[in-house]
Amino acid sequence: MENINNVTEFILLGLSQNKKIKHFCFLLFLFCYIAIWMGNLLIIISIICSQLIDQPMYFFLNYLALSDLCYTSTVTPKLVTNLLEDSNTISYTNCMAQLFAMHFFGGIEVFLLAVMAYDRYVAICKPLHYTIIMNRTKCNAMMLACCAGAFLHSFAQGLLTIKLPFCGPNEIDHYFCDVYPLLKLACTDTYIIGILVIANTGMIGLVTFVVLMLSYCLILYTIRAYPPKSRSKALSTCSSHITVVVLFFVPVLFIYIRPATTLPEDKVFSLFYTIIAPMFNPLIYTLRNTEMKNALRKVWCQNPFFVRRPLI
Repeated sequence: MENINNVTEFILLGLSQNKKIKHFCFLLFLFCYIAIWMGNLLIIISIICSQLIDQPMYFFLNYLALSDLCYTSTVTPKLVTNLLEDSNTISYTNCMAQLFAMHFFGGIEVFLLAVMAYDRYVAICKPLHYTIIMNRTKCNAMMLACCAGAFLHSFAQGLLTIKLPFCGPNEIDHYFCDVYPLLKLACTDTYIIGILVIANTGMIGLVTFVVLMLSYCLILYTIRAYPPKSRSKALSTCSSHITVVVLFFVPVLFIYIRPATTLPEDKVFSLFYTIIAPMFNPLIYTLRNTEMKNALRKVWCQNPFFVRRPLI
Protein backbone atom coordinates (compact mmCIF):
# COMPACT_ATOMS: atom_id res chain seq x y z
CA MET A 1 0.00 0.00 0.00
CA GLU A 2 1.45 3.34 -1.01
CA ASN A 3 1.25 5.77 1.89
CA ILE A 4 -0.16 8.98 0.34
CA ASN A 5 -0.84 11.42 3.15
CA ASN A 6 -2.13 14.90 2.40
CA VAL A 7 -3.42 15.44 5.94
CA THR A 8 -1.18 17.23 8.44
CA GLU A 9 -3.83 17.73 11.13
CA PHE A 10 -7.23 16.43 12.14
CA ILE A 11 -10.31 18.23 13.44
CA LEU A 12 -11.87 16.62 16.51
CA LEU A 13 -15.65 17.20 16.39
CA GLY A 14 -15.92 16.36 20.09
CA LEU A 15 -19.04 15.54 22.05
CA SER A 16 -21.25 18.38 20.82
CA GLN A 17 -21.23 21.60 18.82
CA ASN A 18 -23.77 23.31 21.10
CA LYS A 19 -21.98 25.99 23.16
CA LYS A 20 -24.17 25.57 26.25
CA ILE A 21 -23.62 21.81 26.24
CA LYS A 22 -19.88 22.35 25.70
CA HIS A 23 -19.66 24.73 28.70
CA PHE A 24 -21.58 22.27 30.88
CA CYS A 25 -19.34 19.39 29.75
CA PHE A 26 -16.27 21.52 30.44
CA LEU A 27 -17.25 21.99 34.10
CA LEU A 28 -18.34 18.36 34.44
CA PHE A 29 -15.21 16.79 32.99
CA LEU A 30 -12.89 19.28 34.68
CA PHE A 31 -14.43 18.18 37.99
CA CYS A 32 -14.07 14.52 36.94
CA TYR A 33 -10.40 15.00 36.02
CA ILE A 34 -9.63 16.70 39.35
CA ALA A 35 -11.50 13.89 41.17
CA ILE A 36 -9.49 11.26 39.23
CA TRP A 37 -6.19 12.83 40.29
CA MET A 38 -7.24 13.32 43.91
CA GLY A 39 -8.71 9.83 44.32
CA ASN A 40 -5.90 7.91 42.65
CA LEU A 41 -3.14 9.97 44.29
CA LEU A 42 -4.86 9.30 47.62
CA ILE A 43 -4.66 5.55 46.96
CA ILE A 44 -1.04 5.70 45.75
CA ILE A 45 0.21 7.75 48.72
CA SER A 46 -1.81 5.70 51.24
CA ILE A 47 -0.46 2.39 49.95
CA ILE A 48 3.16 3.57 49.69
CA CYS A 49 3.12 5.17 53.14
CA SER A 50 1.58 2.15 54.86
CA GLN A 51 2.41 -1.54 55.22
CA LEU A 52 -0.04 -2.43 52.44
CA ILE A 53 2.62 -1.99 49.76
CA ASP A 54 4.14 -5.30 50.95
CA GLN A 55 0.94 -7.17 50.04
CA PRO A 56 0.64 -8.27 46.38
CA MET A 57 -2.98 -7.12 45.99
CA TYR A 58 -2.12 -3.56 47.03
CA PHE A 59 1.15 -3.65 45.12
CA PHE A 60 -0.90 -4.16 41.95
CA LEU A 61 -3.63 -1.74 43.07
CA ASN A 62 -0.95 0.93 43.43
CA TYR A 63 0.09 0.43 39.81
CA LEU A 64 -3.55 0.27 38.69
CA ALA A 65 -4.12 3.73 40.19
CA LEU A 66 -0.98 4.99 38.45
CA SER A 67 -2.07 3.53 35.10
CA ASP A 68 -5.51 5.12 35.58
CA LEU A 69 -3.85 8.53 35.97
CA CYS A 70 -1.70 8.06 32.88
CA TYR A 71 -4.54 6.56 30.84
CA THR A 72 -7.06 9.31 31.45
CA SER A 73 -4.37 11.99 31.03
CA THR A 74 -3.86 10.93 27.41
CA VAL A 75 -7.44 11.95 26.61
CA THR A 76 -9.11 14.16 29.23
CA PRO A 77 -6.89 17.30 29.14
CA LYS A 78 -7.36 17.59 25.36
CA LEU A 79 -11.10 17.00 25.74
CA VAL A 80 -11.44 19.67 28.44
CA THR A 81 -9.44 22.33 26.57
CA ASN A 82 -11.27 21.63 23.30
CA LEU A 83 -14.61 22.28 25.00
CA LEU A 84 -13.58 25.93 25.39
CA GLU A 85 -12.19 26.37 21.89
CA ASP A 86 -13.95 26.88 18.57
CA SER A 87 -11.26 25.17 16.49
CA ASN A 88 -10.42 21.72 17.88
CA THR A 89 -7.44 20.55 15.86
CA ILE A 90 -4.76 17.98 16.58
CA SER A 91 -1.66 17.44 14.47
CA TYR A 92 -1.11 14.14 12.68
CA THR A 93 1.91 13.38 14.88
CA ASN A 94 0.08 14.17 18.12
CA CYS A 95 -2.88 12.10 16.96
CA MET A 96 -0.69 9.04 16.40
CA ALA A 97 1.07 9.67 19.74
CA GLN A 98 -2.27 9.88 21.55
CA LEU A 99 -3.42 6.66 19.89
CA PHE A 100 -0.25 4.83 20.96
CA ALA A 101 -0.27 6.19 24.54
CA MET A 102 -3.96 5.48 25.07
CA HIS A 103 -3.69 1.86 23.96
CA PHE A 104 -0.44 1.39 25.89
CA PHE A 105 -1.84 2.53 29.25
CA GLY A 106 -5.20 0.91 28.48
CA GLY A 107 -3.39 -2.35 27.74
CA ILE A 108 -1.54 -2.13 31.05
CA GLU A 109 -4.88 -1.73 32.82
CA VAL A 110 -6.40 -4.72 31.02
CA PHE A 111 -3.48 -7.01 31.89
CA LEU A 112 -3.27 -5.63 35.45
CA LEU A 113 -6.91 -6.49 36.10
CA ALA A 114 -6.15 -10.03 34.93
CA VAL A 115 -3.13 -10.25 37.25
CA MET A 116 -5.21 -8.93 40.17
CA ALA A 117 -7.82 -11.61 39.49
CA TYR A 118 -5.07 -14.25 39.52
CA ASP A 119 -3.80 -12.83 42.82
CA ARG A 120 -7.27 -13.19 44.38
CA TYR A 121 -7.60 -16.71 42.96
CA VAL A 122 -4.32 -17.81 44.56
CA ALA A 123 -5.13 -16.05 47.86
CA ILE A 124 -8.55 -17.68 48.17
CA CYS A 125 -8.15 -21.04 46.42
CA LYS A 126 -4.50 -21.78 47.39
CA PRO A 127 -3.94 -19.85 50.63
CA LEU A 128 -1.14 -22.11 51.93
CA HIS A 129 0.97 -21.47 48.82
CA TYR A 130 0.10 -17.78 48.45
CA THR A 131 3.31 -16.29 49.85
CA ILE A 132 5.42 -18.61 47.67
CA ILE A 133 3.48 -18.07 44.44
CA MET A 134 2.98 -14.32 44.87
CA ASN A 135 6.40 -13.30 46.19
CA ARG A 136 7.81 -9.88 45.32
CA THR A 137 10.08 -11.17 42.54
CA LYS A 138 7.14 -12.77 40.74
CA CYS A 139 4.98 -9.67 41.32
CA ASN A 140 7.65 -7.51 39.68
CA ALA A 141 7.88 -9.98 36.80
CA MET A 142 4.10 -9.90 36.33
CA MET A 143 4.11 -6.10 36.32
CA LEU A 144 6.89 -6.10 33.73
CA ALA A 145 4.93 -8.60 31.63
CA CYS A 146 1.88 -6.30 31.76
CA CYS A 147 3.96 -3.40 30.42
CA ALA A 148 5.58 -5.56 27.72
CA GLY A 149 2.23 -6.97 26.60
CA ALA A 150 0.70 -3.49 26.51
CA PHE A 151 3.62 -2.17 24.47
CA LEU A 152 3.31 -4.95 21.90
CA HIS A 153 -0.45 -4.39 21.65
CA SER A 154 -0.08 -0.62 21.27
CA PHE A 155 2.81 -0.94 18.82
CA ALA A 156 0.76 -3.27 16.60
CA GLN A 157 -2.24 -0.92 16.81
CA GLY A 158 -0.11 2.09 15.91
CA LEU A 159 1.60 0.22 13.07
CA LEU A 160 -1.77 -0.62 11.51
CA THR A 161 -2.88 3.01 11.70
CA ILE A 162 0.28 4.89 10.77
CA LYS A 163 0.43 3.10 7.40
CA LEU A 164 -3.03 4.38 6.41
CA PRO A 165 -3.18 7.00 3.64
CA PHE A 166 -5.26 10.11 4.47
CA CYS A 167 -6.29 12.28 1.53
CA GLY A 168 -9.13 14.20 3.20
CA PRO A 169 -11.60 14.93 4.74
CA ASN A 170 -9.89 15.28 8.11
CA GLU A 171 -12.80 15.55 10.58
CA ILE A 172 -12.78 12.90 13.31
CA ASP A 173 -16.24 12.39 14.78
CA HIS A 174 -14.88 11.76 18.25
CA TYR A 175 -13.18 13.56 21.14
CA PHE A 176 -9.86 11.71 20.75
CA CYS A 177 -7.89 9.86 18.09
CA ASP A 178 -8.89 6.21 17.92
CA VAL A 179 -8.57 3.47 15.36
CA TYR A 180 -12.12 3.13 14.03
CA PRO A 181 -12.72 6.88 13.42
CA LEU A 182 -9.35 7.03 11.63
CA LEU A 183 -10.20 3.98 9.49
CA LYS A 184 -13.32 5.84 8.40
CA LEU A 185 -11.15 8.70 7.05
CA ALA A 186 -8.58 6.55 5.24
CA CYS A 187 -8.73 6.72 1.44
CA THR A 188 -8.22 2.99 0.93
CA ASP A 189 -9.98 -0.29 1.60
CA THR A 190 -9.66 -0.88 5.37
CA TYR A 191 -11.51 -4.21 5.63
CA ILE A 192 -8.39 -6.29 6.34
CA ILE A 193 -7.05 -3.70 8.79
CA GLY A 194 -10.42 -3.66 10.55
CA ILE A 195 -10.21 -7.45 11.00
CA LEU A 196 -6.68 -7.10 12.39
CA VAL A 197 -7.85 -4.42 14.84
CA ILE A 198 -10.57 -6.78 16.10
CA ALA A 199 -8.00 -9.56 16.41
CA ASN A 200 -5.64 -7.26 18.31
CA THR A 201 -7.86 -5.14 20.56
CA GLY A 202 -11.22 -6.88 20.49
CA MET A 203 -9.98 -10.41 21.10
CA ILE A 204 -7.54 -9.33 23.81
CA GLY A 205 -10.42 -7.62 25.61
CA LEU A 206 -12.84 -10.50 25.09
CA VAL A 207 -10.44 -13.28 26.12
CA THR A 208 -9.28 -11.33 29.17
CA PHE A 209 -12.87 -10.57 30.20
CA VAL A 210 -13.93 -14.24 29.86
CA VAL A 211 -10.89 -15.41 31.85
CA LEU A 212 -11.63 -12.82 34.54
CA MET A 213 -15.26 -13.86 34.86
CA LEU A 214 -14.32 -17.56 34.99
CA SER A 215 -11.71 -16.92 37.68
CA TYR A 216 -14.18 -15.01 39.84
CA CYS A 217 -16.82 -17.72 39.35
CA LEU A 218 -14.25 -20.26 40.53
CA ILE A 219 -13.44 -18.06 43.52
CA LEU A 220 -17.14 -17.70 44.43
CA TYR A 221 -17.55 -21.47 44.14
CA THR A 222 -14.55 -22.05 46.44
CA ILE A 223 -15.64 -19.68 49.22
CA ARG A 224 -18.95 -21.52 49.73
CA ALA A 225 -17.23 -23.71 52.31
CA TYR A 226 -15.63 -20.77 54.14
CA PRO A 227 -16.82 -19.57 57.58
CA PRO A 228 -19.26 -16.61 57.36
CA LYS A 229 -16.69 -13.98 58.42
CA SER A 230 -14.02 -15.14 55.93
CA ARG A 231 -16.65 -15.55 53.22
CA SER A 232 -17.88 -12.00 53.78
CA LYS A 233 -14.36 -10.56 53.49
CA ALA A 234 -13.65 -12.52 50.30
CA LEU A 235 -16.99 -11.50 48.79
CA SER A 236 -16.33 -7.84 49.59
CA THR A 237 -12.92 -7.90 47.89
CA CYS A 238 -14.12 -9.84 44.84
CA SER A 239 -17.23 -7.71 44.37
CA SER A 240 -15.03 -4.60 44.20
CA HIS A 241 -12.85 -6.23 41.54
CA ILE A 242 -15.85 -7.48 39.53
CA THR A 243 -17.43 -3.99 39.58
CA VAL A 244 -14.24 -2.45 38.18
CA VAL A 245 -13.94 -5.19 35.53
CA VAL A 246 -17.52 -4.73 34.31
CA LEU A 247 -17.30 -0.93 34.33
CA PHE A 248 -14.16 -1.04 32.19
CA PHE A 249 -14.62 -4.05 29.91
CA VAL A 250 -18.27 -3.80 28.83
CA PRO A 251 -17.83 -0.44 27.00
CA VAL A 252 -14.48 -1.60 25.56
CA LEU A 253 -16.06 -4.77 24.15
CA PHE A 254 -19.02 -2.81 22.76
CA ILE A 255 -16.64 -0.70 20.67
CA TYR A 256 -13.82 -3.06 19.69
CA ILE A 257 -15.41 -6.49 19.29
CA ARG A 258 -17.68 -5.48 16.40
CA PRO A 259 -16.72 -4.81 12.73
CA ALA A 260 -14.83 -1.59 11.99
CA THR A 261 -17.73 0.85 12.09
CA THR A 262 -18.41 3.97 14.13
CA LEU A 263 -21.70 4.64 15.92
CA PRO A 264 -22.98 7.82 17.63
CA GLU A 265 -23.08 5.89 20.92
CA ASP A 266 -19.32 5.26 20.78
CA LYS A 267 -18.54 8.64 22.34
CA VAL A 268 -20.74 7.91 25.36
CA PHE A 269 -19.35 4.40 25.83
CA SER A 270 -15.79 5.73 25.49
CA LEU A 271 -16.43 8.07 28.42
CA PHE A 272 -16.89 5.02 30.66
CA TYR A 273 -13.39 3.61 30.21
CA THR A 274 -11.52 6.90 29.71
CA ILE A 275 -13.06 9.01 32.51
CA ILE A 276 -15.82 7.32 34.54
CA ALA A 277 -13.95 4.08 35.41
CA PRO A 278 -10.72 5.86 36.49
CA MET A 279 -12.83 8.23 38.63
CA PHE A 280 -14.84 5.51 40.39
CA ASN A 281 -12.00 2.98 40.85
CA PRO A 282 -10.67 4.71 44.02
CA LEU A 283 -14.18 4.80 45.52
CA ILE A 284 -14.88 1.18 44.66
CA TYR A 285 -11.60 -0.06 46.13
CA THR A 286 -11.80 2.01 49.33
CA LEU A 287 -15.48 2.03 50.35
CA ARG A 288 -15.71 -1.79 50.38
CA ASN A 289 -12.21 -2.50 51.67
CA THR A 290 -11.53 -2.38 55.41
CA GLU A 291 -7.73 -2.54 55.01
CA MET A 292 -7.75 0.44 52.64
CA LYS A 293 -9.97 2.40 55.02
CA ASN A 294 -7.58 1.68 57.90
CA ALA A 295 -4.60 2.68 55.77
CA LEU A 296 -6.31 5.95 54.84
CA ARG A 297 -7.00 6.71 58.52
CA LYS A 298 -3.45 5.81 59.52
CA VAL A 299 -1.78 7.90 56.82
CA TRP A 300 -4.08 10.92 56.74
CA CYS A 301 -5.59 11.08 60.25
CA GLN A 302 -2.87 9.76 62.55
CA ASN A 303 0.17 11.12 60.73
CA PRO A 304 1.68 14.00 62.76
CA PHE A 305 2.22 15.96 59.55
CA PHE A 306 -1.52 16.08 58.89
CA VAL A 307 -2.82 16.25 62.46
CA ARG A 308 -3.47 19.78 63.63
CA ARG A 309 -1.09 20.79 66.38
CA PRO A 310 -2.38 22.75 69.39
CA LEU A 311 -1.61 26.44 69.44
CA ILE A 312 0.83 27.59 72.16
